[in-house]
Amino acid sequence: MRIFFIILLSLILGFTKMEAQPKHEIRATWITTLGGMDWPRQKATNAAGIRRQKQELCTILDKLKEANFNTVLLQTRLRGDLIYPSHIETFPEAFTGRTGRNPGYDPLAFTIEECHKRGMELHAWIVTIPAGNNRQVKLLGKHSVVRKYRHLCKPHNGGWYLDPGHPGTADYLSSIVREIVTRYDVDGIHFDYIRYPENARRFPDKDTHRKYGKGKDLRQWRRDNITAIVRRLYTDIKTLKPWVKVSSSPVGKYRDTRRYSSVGWNAYETVFQDAQGWLKEGIHDALFPMMYFKDNHFYPFALDWKENDHGRWVVPGLGIYFLSPRERDWPLDEVSRQMHFTRQTGLAGHAFFRNQFLLDNVKGVFDEVKQEFYTAPALTPPMTWQDSIAPTPPTSPKYESLADGSIRLSWTTSKDNHDMPVVYHLYTSNTYPVDTDDANHLFMTSLTNTEVTLSKEQGQPYFAVTASDRFGNESTPLALNHAPQMEIPVLNKGSKLKLPELTKNSSILICNSMGETVSQTNYQKEISLTWLSEGFYLVYALDKNGEKTLLGTILK
Repeated sequence: MRIFFIILLSLILGFTKMEAQPKHEIRATWITTLGGMDWPRQKATNAAGIRRQKQELCTILDKLKEANFNTVLLQTRLRGDLIYPSHIETFPEAFTGRTGRNPGYDPLAFTIEECHKRGMELHAWIVTIPAGNNRQVKLLGKHSVVRKYRHLCKPHNGGWYLDPGHPGTADYLSSIVREIVTRYDVDGIHFDYIRYPENARRFPDKDTHRKYGKGKDLRQWRRDNITAIVRRLYTDIKTLKPWVKVSSSPVGKYRDTRRYSSVGWNAYETVFQDAQGWLKEGIHDALFPMMYFKDNHFYPFALDWKENDHGRWVVPGLGIYFLSPRERDWPLDEVSRQMHFTRQTGLAGHAFFRNQFLLDNVKGVFDEVKQEFYTAPALTPPMTWQDSIAPTPPTSPKYESLADGSIRLSWTTSKDNHDMPVVYHLYTSNTYPVDTDDANHLFMTSLTNTEVTLSKEQGQPYFAVTASDRFGNESTPLALNHAPQMEIPVLNKGSKLKLPELTKNSSILICNSMGETVSQTNYQKEISLTWLSEGFYLVYALDKNGEKTLLGTILK
């Protein structure tokens, strides 16, 4: 078995870095607000502090957008506190330096707005079962869930936890989730720590088990408790807004596999998370398992998640913090191999923990992601199990050349079967018609307006636009301009091919009438054709991005 994985890794190492870019891929990062670890570093104690705190977030999002990320998992509930003005829990200390103090703006609303401006999704990351350590509970004072709902909470390992076996826990978490989904235009709700804590065998819930267990085995009862909470929250969210994605970050190893042992640390047996069961039952849209491991502690378990995804999304969480010399000092190749592997095996994307290590470019990880893996934008996959009907295509294309050399593109609004607003994706290409299945042609994503003005330096000659609904279903494309109808020139005079002026790094392709390449050569203004047999041929220019442009024909 060990030899199998050595062979497997050698195959992974053999992949070329510049592999094909998928059009659909979840590219996510966790932004931790606990202690301001990822954001905010600045304190909002006055108007200037608020501006700096907001600008800090905008800088983070700009960098993520430049690297073609499309999903932000923002820590919204920390340890019994919330980053927005709530009637249920109070503000954390991270934003102002003092627990319970309002920062003077709504951080969740602001982040949603800024993510949507950049065409990125915002998922509210909720730490569910933990209520805080002793210090945090003391700082929260009368606002602490431990103080307000002592009957729901259990002390364990120096901290406090909601008791999953008490029916009131699901009610309490439901009130938070419903508040967020009702008040905010979030794209997803992401549950963290929706499980029993470490050393769960010592968790003090014997009294709850006696009262509510109905004779069930303790271990299965605990597993059923967590699943019941997940089922309740999923139903609540989908009843309010069925397009909101529901996900969680389970322990990275589901259970022992036939390939490899979990060595005593897994979701199912140790902390009672039946995460694959949630996918099978259909009470989750996605999992982001915390796969902060390497070698045989990563690859066989990644395969296990893929083999049991039940048609939903599994996005491995990659522990890039282990790249730091202060942590495990992993080499960058470890993360690169994991990214190659998850993409090649058909998992739904990548998520990075934590954002600071990503943007600090530890060991060059941000450069690697931006320059080698995410070289083109990607759309999040469609959530077809909720809705599979695409919006109507845009209509009435308009392409205008303006006096300053810029161009204005516009179209009319598409309609969705749920009567919800849609977004638009703009594609551009050197060839007509634009191939909207090619991720390299994605130019702008999640536009909310039906008009865009571009400078003459932006884009390529041809443009197309599609509409997408809140579930990610995409319409057929509308061409915004067309190739000019002109006579395609014959480029040869006898046995000499005479070409127009082109960039020197272009290649010239000569193809037969079947589209088969018979010659590829570097650009020369004149090429001898004495070797070419009689017939009809097409001549293309091939640029460094692999885009072909038809130049003319050869008749010989």
